[in-house]
Amino acid sequence: MKKFLWIFFVSTFCFSQSSKDKAKTYLVDKDYKKAQQELTTFLESNPSDIEAIELLGDAYGHQKQWDEAIEQYEKLKDNYPKNANYHYKYGGALGMKALSVSKIKALGIIGDVKSAFLKAAELDPKHIDARWALVELYVSLPGIVGGSISKALKYANELQNLSKVDGYLAKGYVYEYDDEPELAEKYYKLAIKEGGSVTCYEKLTNFYESQEQPDKAIDNLEEAQQKHQRNAMYYQIGKVCADYNIQLEKGEKCLKAYLSNHSSKDGVPKAWAYYRLAQIYKHKKNKTEALKWIDKAITGLPKIEVFQEEKVLISKL
Repeated sequence: MKKFLWIFFVSTFCFSQSSKDKAKTYLVDKDYKKAQQELTTFLESNPSDIEAIELLGDAYGHQKQWDEAIEQYEKLKDNYPKNANYHYKYGGALGMKALSVSKIKALGIIGDVKSAFLKAAELDPKHIDARWALVELYVSLPGIVGGSISKALKYANELQNLSKVDGYLAKGYVYEYDDEPELAEKYYKLAIKEGGSVTCYEKLTNFYESQEQPDKAIDNLEEAQQKHQRNAMYYQIGKVCADYNIQLEKGEKCLKAYLSNHSSKDGVPKAWAYYRLAQIYKHKKNKTEALKWIDKAITGLPKIEVFQEEKVLISKL
């Protein structure tokens, strides 16, 4: 009898471990529903498994089921109050919930969001994500409910002490929001000089576009393309050319290069490149070519309304 019980216990344990391992694989594969199901089953037999609770919170979060994610992270931060990352994840899920509800309901949540991020930053002086969250929170909140540019810069400075690139990007973000474009540009450029990642270049490109400076955006994208050799950047150059009706020959050349070298890892479907080419030919007053490319875009993604709208405009040439 004892032997039977031991075998039963071991087999159940192995089965449970297998369920958790399967869930991890599903999370990597972005099959969050299946991960949720495996973890829920696992936790029925192992309700105190810390890793499984966190993974279940992650699975819910990826599905934007914020209440369920909050419930899991709350268990963790209540039971392990000195773990900075549990406070950070709890605050993040609360923050996402605040974005998904009415402004009145969000006001009742923001205080807890801020408290969770502050606690995470306090518990871990090197927690970069918590400091980024505080920068974004203090920048985005109105002053009447606790927003503060000076506090945002405080955490941007802390980020800079931990990681120069993160600090420069954070300061660029703060100054861009605070309508200080010269300072924003300065810090985004410092981030590129210090780190030079694709993200650094993207931030500066987006900044130039927001400032209605497309030529600078194109120059920055070309520099990024030369450094990183990313096919997706050809699309971005073509997009800016098409959107702003500038450097059309360059835009056409880049979009065709993007299409020639396209693969699934590029992210943007070919149909969007067809659409941008249609825009460029529309700017050139070449109705025949514009119609050819917009029809290809519509065939590729027939449900995209902006493609249909663009065809109407082209037909009026």
